[in-house]
Amino acid sequence: MPRAVYVLTVGVFAMVTSEFAVSGLMPQLADGLGVTIPQVGYLITAFAVAMAAGGPFLTVAVLKVPQKRALMLVFALFLAGNILAATASSYGVMLAARILTGTASQAFFGVAIAMCVRLTRPGVHGRAIAVLMNGLMLGTLLGLPLSTVIGERLGWRAAFWGIAVLTVIAAVCTAVGVPRPARAEARSDFRQEMAVFRNPRLWLALPTSTLIIGATFSAFSYVNPILTEVTGFDAGTVPLLLVGYGAATVIGNTVVGRLADRYTLQVLFCGLLLNLVFLTGFALFAGISAPALVCLMGIGLVGVTMNPAMATRVQRAGNAGPLVNSVHSSFITLGVIIGSSAGGPAIDAYGLRGPLWLGAGLAALGLVSLLPDRRFRREVPE
Repeated sequence: MPRAVYVLTVGVFAMVTSEFAVSGLMPQLADGLGVTIPQVGYLITAFAVAMAAGGPFLTVAVLKVPQKRALMLVFALFLAGNILAATASSYGVMLAARILTGTASQAFFGVAIAMCVRLTRPGVHGRAIAVLMNGLMLGTLLGLPLSTVIGERLGWRAAFWGIAVLTVIAAVCTAVGVPRPARAEARSDFRQEMAVFRNPRLWLALPTSTLIIGATFSAFSYVNPILTEVTGFDAGTVPLLLVGYGAATVIGNTVVGRLADRYTLQVLFCGLLLNLVFLTGFALFAGISAPALVCLMGIGLVGVTMNPAMATRVQRAGNAGPLVNSVHSSFITLGVIIGSSAGGPAIDAYGLRGPLWLGAGLAALGLVSLLPDRRFRREVPE
């Protein structure tokens, strides 16, 4: 695997750490900005909406820029957003900072995934994307708790300054460790990038990614209260369980990355089927610690870890260009929004097990969404 792929992982780690930081800093941000906890929650939503809606437009804006230079421009915008967050004097300024960082983050994913494909030979693209996505897994496993500890001990501004420093480190690593593309590969053509969206297979693939991530995040978004109030774990034990969940995602991501190129649709089918089983099992046995933990770790193994197979399917239906990858990331982010936002009404209607049943329903829809794909009928035996 080229060293540059690992270098790009540092950038993903910085982006994901910034995305999740607000979740661990809610009390401090509420006190510091003079707002309520629900208003702080809107900062998370703003980041996600900016990723889904703004990221592709920023990607279009940098299509004619050589990819390495495009990454450096995105890093500059992301750094500006985190500095703005660290110095925010009001809720409105912080909201603007989150919109800026969310937009830059999505564009980074689009360009970085395209570079991973360009830097590797055919047949290992899925593995390269898995390596890149380990930055996402490590952001969940290490970035979130680290930013939370810094915020608790030094204040929430220090956490965002820390992310700003991490952004500079990632940008320097990229400048030094990622080769400049050949002249013919340096830029993307807007018309060629847009032409692939006429392919119906691409529009079949994109919603599947939304459903996979929506199913996972409907459970993950509410896992803390489920584990404490339904399963009965102490609040102090939950962070350790989430570390185990994070470790499961790293393992699952590595395995999926090795299989994604040769067995794309089989991996997606098996992953969705297993996620349906684990989500249903969690909903049924959430009150019993042992099966609840098995199901939680299972969701970690087969949930967000489908990213390499999802990306491989989308690229084969479209192309590996930055715009396709950015739009795909928007559909993934839409899954996060659906899973986390619909979980609240599900709790109101069915209690804390509601998001788990919601996730199971989304996983079932994900399986159905694979059926129209002709390649699915060839590759997955009945």
